[in-house]
Amino acid sequence: MFEIALLSSIKVVIVIVAMLTGCAWSTYLERKLLGHLQHRMGPSYAGPYGLLQPVADGLKLIFKEDIVPDNVEKIIYTLAPMIAFVPALLTFAVIPFGIDLTLFGHEVKMVISDLNIGVLFVFAVTSLGVYGLVLAGWSSGSKYSFLGGIRSSAQMISYEVSYGLSIIGVILVANTLSLRELVEQQATDSVWFFAGWNIWKQPLGFLLYIICAIAETNRAPFDLPECESELVAGYQTEYSSMKFATFYVGEYANMLAVASVAATLFFGGWQGPFLQAAPWLSVVWFVLKVFLFMCVYIWLRATFPRFRYDQLMNFGWKILLPLALLNTMVTSLLVVLGWF
Repeated sequence: MFEIALLSSIKVVIVIVAMLTGCAWSTYLERKLLGHLQHRMGPSYAGPYGLLQPVADGLKLIFKEDIVPDNVEKIIYTLAPMIAFVPALLTFAVIPFGIDLTLFGHEVKMVISDLNIGVLFVFAVTSLGVYGLVLAGWSSGSKYSFLGGIRSSAQMISYEVSYGLSIIGVILVANTLSLRELVEQQATDSVWFFAGWNIWKQPLGFLLYIICAIAETNRAPFDLPECESELVAGYQTEYSSMKFATFYVGEYANMLAVASVAATLFFGGWQGPFLQAAPWLSVVWFVLKVFLFMCVYIWLRATFPRFRYDQLMNFGWKILLPLALLNTMVTSLLVVLGWF
C-alpha cells in the first residue's frame, strides 16, 4: 500500500509541475507566435530569444502590490481566482498521457486515476470553472467586473450544451466513458497509425468540440467576458498581483486541459508510431499533439476578430446547437445500423 501511495503521489507532483510549467511557457509561445503571425519580433530581451519572459512576468507580478478595493466581498474576492484555476488542474487527474511503463520492477500507469467514467468527470470539473469568473465579477464591486461575470455565465450556458453533445458521438462510437479505453480503441496495426483516430468517424463532432471549447475557455474570438474595448478587463478588472496571475495561469491551464481532452478523444491520445520499440515515445506523441492544439488556439486569436455579443448568442443557439443535435442523431442511427 505504501508503494502504491508513493507512486501515486509522485505522479501527482510530476503532473502538477508539468502543467504549471506548460502554463508558464504557453505565455511565451503565445506572445512569440503572435509576433511572427503579425510580422513583429515578440519577446526578445529577457534571456536568449526571450525565453525567460515567463520568469520575468512571474517576478513582476509577485512583487506588485496586492490592491484590494474597499467595496469588495473579501472572502469570495480572494477565493474566486482559485475556484477558476483548480477545476482545470483536476481535469488532468483522468487524462492518460502515455503507455504503461515498468520502472524499477513496478508497473506504472501513465494516468493518475483511471476512472471508468472519466468523460463524465471531465464534464463535471470543467463546468465548475465558470463559478470563479462569476463570483469574481460579483464580489469585485465594479460594474465592469459584474458585466464580465454575467457574460461568462451566459456564454457558458449557451455553449455547454453543444460542448457536451459534441462528445456524445465519440461515446456512442466507442461505447465507453473511460478515457484510457478510448485511447486504446484508436490503436491500429496498420502502417497508417492515424487510421483509427476518432477524427475520421466524428469530423463534425470535433469541429463542434473545438469551437465550443474555445468559447468555454473565453478565448478569442469568444473573449467577451474580458473584452478590453468595452469592459477594461471584465471580471478581473479589480485584481492585481498574484490574484491576477492566478486568473492568467487558470486560463492557460484550461487551454491545456481542452487540448489534452481533444487529443485524447479525437486524435488517439498517446498513440503514435514506434511505440513497440520505444514505449516512452507515447508521452512525446501526447505532448506534441497538445502543443499543436495550443498553436491552433493562438492562430485563431491572430486570425479572427471578436464576436459581437448578439452574434455570440445567435451562433451558439441557432447554429452550433442544431448541428450538435444533428450529429448526435446521425451517429446514433449509424451505430444502430452497425456502421461503427
